[in-house]
Amino acid sequence: MTAPTDRPGTVLVAGSNGSIGRLVVEEAGRVGYLARALVRRPDRASSLPSGVQAVVGDLTRPETLTDAVQGVDGVVFTHGSAGTKADMEAVDYGAVRNVLTALGDQPARIALMTSIGITNRSSSYNGSTEGPDWKRRSERLVRASGRPYTIVRPGWFDYNAPDEQLPVFLQGDLRRSGGPSDGAISRSQIAQVLVASLGSDAANGKTFELVAEQGEAPSDLEPLFAALDPDEPHSLDGVRDEDNMPLPDEPARVRTQLEAFTAPRKETK
Repeated sequence: MTAPTDRPGTVLVAGSNGSIGRLVVEEAGRVGYLARALVRRPDRASSLPSGVQAVVGDLTRPETLTDAVQGVDGVVFTHGSAGTKADMEAVDYGAVRNVLTALGDQPARIALMTSIGITNRSSSYNGSTEGPDWKRRSERLVRASGRPYTIVRPGWFDYNAPDEQLPVFLQGDLRRSGGPSDGAISRSQIAQVLVASLGSDAANGKTFELVAEQGEAPSDLEPLFAALDPDEPHSLDGVRDEDNMPLPDEPARVRTQLEAFTAPRKETK
């Protein structure tokens, strides 16, 4: 895949030490970006590929992120929480809020990874952790920010068979079994899609679920991006998402934070 010549130059990877974040760092460097890896401690930078910038910061502490976002042209979010209810808000949602806040008016394109089934509010998992709800709220912040973005909701990591390498982009978040039958995709292809979206005009303003089916990997993802429907302008949710999260019912702190991001700002391209 060849990204356009106007692709972002420096890309910050949030979650760079995770199983997908590491692959995003590698993929970003492979296609010609300058990858900047956000790490919580200096010693976590030792495992990064050569040529990667390491910057120390904590996603849950916004005051530590100023240097991390300085001069970046794009941000890829691959972070994830430990799975507790408190972590879901502080990390899955709070990290996105904190990075967007640190960016301020600085232009930067966003690629956000959440998960398939994010709109299924009646699942037992959402009932016990509110994890999908908090990830969905992070998506809403990105859409409200006025920044160019792509939101990718991958299926189950690496549950795909060896001959299932054909990526399929879905919309509407209709697969809700809560298991691998919803669809699977390799970690490496998730990284490829996230990085490719940064340099694609066709991917801008779009939200989709990502799974793989039997077939070979394509050499170009542009036709898949182009075939997607864009999110509705000023909508909080992805195109064709179920309207089951009314804003008036949201926690007051979430509404306040969303309003802060919805305030008029100079849109970036």
